[in-house]
Amino acid sequence: MDGFTPANSTARDTARACDDEVCITCSDTAVASRVVELRQLGLALVDTGSSLEEVSVALVDARPGDTVLVHGGEAIAVVAGT
Repeated sequence: MDGFTPANSTARDTARACDDEVCITCSDTAVASRVVELRQLGLALVDTGSSLEEVSVALVDARPGDTVLVHGGEAIAVVAGT
């Protein structure tokens, strides 16, 4: 995905129902990532499969081990729970 850097993004997307790996707002691809650790201030450390990134989980009820869709540095949906 060209230019996607979740750790550096400041965009906040509106919470919406997401059923697949595409953002319904802008049609960009979201990255399925596993939550490794919850952090303070609504943040989490996630494993993208190629790196560890810190993202916001303020819009979702995520737990360690869950798979979340991340778009613009924001988890927008939990797609698989522990």
